[in-house]
Amino acid sequence: MDGWIEAAAADDGGSDDEDAGELDSSGCLYLFSDSVARAQVNVEPNTAVLNEGDPTELLCRYAHHSITYCRIEIPGEQKVFNLSPDWNKTPGFEYFGRGLANGECGVKIARVKAINNGQVKCNLGVEGEELSGTIDLVVALRPKQPRIELITKPDNDGYFSEDVTFKARCIVEDGRPHANITWYLDNEPANKNVGKMDYVPSNPSSTGLELTTTVQTISWILSPEDNGRQLICRSHHQTDRDTMPPQEGAYRLLVRYAPLHQDDVSVYGLYLEQTARVNLTIRANPAPVIEWTIDGEVIPQGEKSGRFSVYEPQFLGKDLYNVTMLIAGLTLEDTTKTYTMRASNALGHTDYTVRISSSATPPASGLEIGAIVGIVVAVAVLILIVLLVVFARATGRWCFGGKSVKMTTNETSDTESADVKATSTATTATTAAASEVDQNAPVTGDSCNKKSKRLPSFAAIFKRMNERDASTKYRKNNETETGNNENGSTADVAGTGTANEQLSPDGATDGNDNQPKEDKQLVYAELVLKPAENNEPLPPKNSTEYAEIVYVKKDDKK
Repeated sequence: MDGWIEAAAADDGGSDDEDAGELDSSGCLYLFSDSVARAQVNVEPNTAVLNEGDPTELLCRYAHHSITYCRIEIPGEQKVFNLSPDWNKTPGFEYFGRGLANGECGVKIARVKAINNGQVKCNLGVEGEELSGTIDLVVALRPKQPRIELITKPDNDGYFSEDVTFKARCIVEDGRPHANITWYLDNEPANKNVGKMDYVPSNPSSTGLELTTTVQTISWILSPEDNGRQLICRSHHQTDRDTMPPQEGAYRLLVRYAPLHQDDVSVYGLYLEQTARVNLTIRANPAPVIEWTIDGEVIPQGEKSGRFSVYEPQFLGKDLYNVTMLIAGLTLEDTTKTYTMRASNALGHTDYTVRISSSATPPASGLEIGAIVGIVVAVAVLILIVLLVVFARATGRWCFGGKSVKMTTNETSDTESADVKATSTATTATTAAASEVDQNAPVTGDSCNKKSKRLPSFAAIFKRMNERDASTKYRKNNETETGNNENGSTADVAGTGTANEQLSPDGATDGNDNQPKEDKQLVYAELVLKPAENNEPLPPKNSTEYAEIVYVKKDDKK
């Protein structure tokens, strides 16, 4: 039995690491030899894809031991090649490798032939055993020319209609290995819906070769832009070279559609009292039939009516047609009319509105540069004015200027709530002043610091300035009198009604009120502190607090 060694079983038998076997019923141990147990043939490459006529090198290697012989079987060749470094008897085939002693058995083929496609088998002799390895040798065969098969059929004239779903398939037959497919429209990638590529084995009985056919579909909705475009199916294969570019199959699309719609058309630069030519370019397939409507009068193509002549459309190529109408002796009234042109074909009709003008150039569609600059300058000036107003209001400059009235409150709450009962008029004035002035912060005439204060008029400002001057003189006189009575017994509040009569002329009105001043009083209130019993020094004189120029309504009961 090949590959087996029969021996009697013994207690001191061989090591399990060296031999593998099993014991039968007769007590005999069948062992694998070391060479067979470790037998492994490496091949390079596993698969070789080549074009017919290409050279190649195929190698089988046994890494563990030297080999005694090397036999190579190549598909399509009549004999088996027994190769060695010294053997060179068959032209086109020679030994490849580092020698049998290094366990390498290979073959170098000068030119691969189509009949060599298949599995190359190498047989290596190792210590009386024969080990084998295989390499897949694929000799590429160029597929047939791609062809496009229509799934959606055109009409009898070979045309498709607009908005029809077009579908076709590309077939690339008998390639080895299989070919790949890409789609193009006028040499640009066709970004359409493509199906999955199918690889179908060709019928081996007809050719005797293992070949593959590639099939893929494409589909999209046709539009007027597709008319005249060329649909291309391009195959990519192993056999493609610079001298043998990819093969292509093509189909030219023909699409019919009604005249395409356009926005209203305006024609400028026409001269009055001269013959005016009105041209309009439209797109349609097949050729359109034209008629113009002018003030309810219909003029077909190729006819003339009065001063108006309509010509047949002129083909410009790529489905474009030039439509012309002549107006003899253009008048100003003609430029005020609206002209309607209708283009019709078998797929439908479209109306176009045309306006004409004797103006040299059409009106600008947007703002001119001068207008834009003017707007920018106006906005900048407006922003500057706003900033100046904000600055003046915040700093009290210009028309927002005015004297500030500051009142400091350094006394305690007991002093501020002193019982002031000299007159009801003085009490009312003090209460009004306290309600208008924040007791914890200085109060100014600035509108930025007093949101509730209303800006007075210019006349009121001047009047109040005169009144304040008179009030200042009056206060100085009272301060002189108060200095003489500085050691008085109690704090008293003096209010005068005669001072208001002297400072305010009869019938005068205040800037913030329209009532006559004879209904009001100018009140001056002064708080004088009495020295304490322990003879402590009086506070500085500047601690006296004034509430000045507050007008109150007279109390008729008093």
